[in-house]
Amino acid sequence: MSFDDALTSRRTRASLAPPGVITPGTRMAREPAPIKITRAEELRRQLADEIVRGSLRPGAALDETEIAQRFKVSRTPVREALRQLVASGLVESRPHHGAVVAKPSFERLTGMFEAMSELEALCASFAAERMTPLERRTLETIHEELRMLSSQGNPERFHDVNEHFHNAIYAGAHNDYIAEITLATRVRVQPFRRAQFRNLGRLAKSHAEHDRVVIAILRGDRDGAAKAMRHHIDLVRDEYEIYAVSV
Repeated sequence: MSFDDALTSRRTRASLAPPGVITPGTRMAREPAPIKITRAEELRRQLADEIVRGSLRPGAALDETEIAQRFKVSRTPVREALRQLVASGLVESRPHHGAVVAKPSFERLTGMFEAMSELEALCASFAAERMTPLERRTLETIHEELRMLSSQGNPERFHDVNEHFHNAIYAGAHNDYIAEITLATRVRVQPFRRAQFRNLGRLAKSHAEHDRVVIAILRGDRDGAAKAMRHHIDLVRDEYEIYAVSV
């Protein structure tokens, strides 16, 4: 869910949020609902995977009609998927040339992860101080689901629930503006964050890193939560670099 309605009341925004989406101000009384993935999101993930793996090379044209025929869908979800890929920096939209595959430079990607690290650390520090008891229980519930998924070796579902985990921390920070900036940055680095889940043993490592974040938040340890989250995102970047070398 976007944060375009940030000036509306928290209660109204929470009532309008789709099932399973956590926004600042949301109060969850039960486990996260199953995550519903739109066709455009499925296409975005598939195309992002092909770009990150190198199957779609930098400079390759992304024709809407060809993609629609390939995946047997209309051009509407293709257009939305490409729009999201442009936002992530994986695709460039060139006048009179349509969409083409881009690839952030090493320096650009490093800068994106550095920003992500600091923003997530800030959210975690605020969450340690501001999360309500109900929000803390919700975070624990999501964390436990991730533990089970890590033992099952289910990277796709782990990625989806991992989104819940980080959203819960953004919401617990109780600062809509910071949550908006953090989510926008995450959208840009999401394909790279998702790719690292393919590394051997990464799910268990990720859960262990989350564990340190959760413990610090539950203790109300602002500095500890920020340090643990910053370390987690730095390791995500390292894991992506390991993945990128292997493909």
